[in-house]
Amino acid sequence: MQKWQKQTLKLMTMGAAILSLAGCASAQSNASQGNNATGKTVKIGVNMELSGAAAGYGEQQKQGIQLAAREINQAGGIKVGNTKKKVQLVIRDNKTSNTTAASVAAQLVNNDKVVAVVGPATTNAGTAAIPNMTKASVPTVSPSATDPDYTLQKNGKVQKYVFRACYQNNLQGSSAAKFMTTDLKAKRVAILTDNSSDYGTGLTKAFKKTYTGKVVSSQAFQEGDKDFNAVLTSLKHKHIDAIYAPGYYSEIGLIIKQARQAGINVPVVGSDGMADTKLAQIAGKSNSNKIYYTTPFSTKAAASNQVASKFMSAYKAKYGSTAPTFSALAYDSVYMVKAAIEKEGSANSVKIADGLAQLKNFKGTTGTMSIDKHHDAEKTISIEQLTNGAVSNTYNIK
Repeated sequence: MQKWQKQTLKLMTMGAAILSLAGCASAQSNASQGNNATGKTVKIGVNMELSGAAAGYGEQQKQGIQLAAREINQAGGIKVGNTKKKVQLVIRDNKTSNTTAASVAAQLVNNDKVVAVVGPATTNAGTAAIPNMTKASVPTVSPSATDPDYTLQKNGKVQKYVFRACYQNNLQGSSAAKFMTTDLKAKRVAILTDNSSDYGTGLTKAFKKTYTGKVVSSQAFQEGDKDFNAVLTSLKHKHIDAIYAPGYYSEIGLIIKQARQAGINVPVVGSDGMADTKLAQIAGKSNSNKIYYTTPFSTKAAASNQVASKFMSAYKAKYGSTAPTFSALAYDSVYMVKAAIEKEGSANSVKIADGLAQLKNFKGTTGTMSIDKHHDAEKTISIEQLTNGAVSNTYNIK
C-alpha cells in the first residue's frame, strides 16, 4: 500500500511538472506572437495607393503619414515602456490593385517585420490585405475604408487586426439623407451611383434606407466614365429638387460640369470621395455652386480644434497648401498607433491591436473619437458646401 502511494505521488508530481512546462510554453508562445519592435525604431508599414486610379487619395494620405512620423520623431519618438523609439516608415505602393495590396501586406509583415500598417486607402484593397495581416497578427488602420463590413468577418464577428480612422458608409449615407430632407427640403431626388465598387453602392443603400422623400430616378455609372449627358438629359423633366451622387471627384466633377451645362442647377450632394480641390478643377469653379458632401474633416470646423489647427499649420508649412481630408485621416491613423503603443507600454503587434481596440476619447485632427466594438471610429460628421469652388459653409449633422 505504501509503495503504491509513493508511485502515485511520483506520477502526480511528474504530471504537474509537465503541465507547468506546457503552461510556460503557452505563455511564451503568446508573448512571441506577432512582430516586435527591435532596436531603436518602431517600424510602421504603409500599404498605399500611390499609383493607379486612387493615387490622388494615396498621395494625400502619404503626406499626412509622413508629417505625423516627422513630428513624433522630432518630439523624441514613441514611448515604449521606459524608453523612446523613433518611427521608421516602410512605404510600399499597392498600385490600386487588390492583388498587389495583398502582396504588399505580406511583404510588410513577413519581410519588413513592421508592427502596424497604415492603409490601404480603399475598401477593396484593404479587404484583400486582411488575410495576410491576420495571419501575421499585425494590426492595420485604414484612414478611409468606409464599407460597413470592412472590419467584420463573414460571420459578423469583428476582424481582430482591422481598424479604421474614418466613419463608415451607413453614417455617411444616412447623414446625407437627413441633410437633404431637413436642410435642403428636397422632396424629389435623383440618385446617380458609382456601382463599380462597394463604396458607391453602400452609400446609396444607406441613403435610400433613411431618405423620406421620393426617389424619382436611380441610375448607375462606372469608374472612368466620361459622358453623362444621356443620363442627365433624362432628369431634366422629372422636376427634381436635388441629386445624390456618391462617388469620387474624378467622375462627380464631370457630372457637376455636364449637369450645369445642361441647365440642371439643383443642389448636388455627395460623399467624402468629393473632398478634394480637384473636384472644382474638373467641374469648373463657376459650376461648383450648391455642391455639398459629407466629410470627417472640415477646415472651417477645424479652426476651433487645437489639434487640427496645429496640423493645418504644419501641413501648410511643409507642403504649401491647405490640408485635405485624406491627409488628416492618415495623420490621425499614425497617432492612433502611437497612442495604442503607449497605452500598452509595448510595441508588440498583438498588444498594439489590443490598444487600438480600447482607444477612447482620442483627440485627433478629425475630432475626438473612440473605437467601438466593431473597430469603427465613433466621431462627428460634417457636410461642407462649395460656392464658386471654395468651401463656404459647414453643417454639423447629428
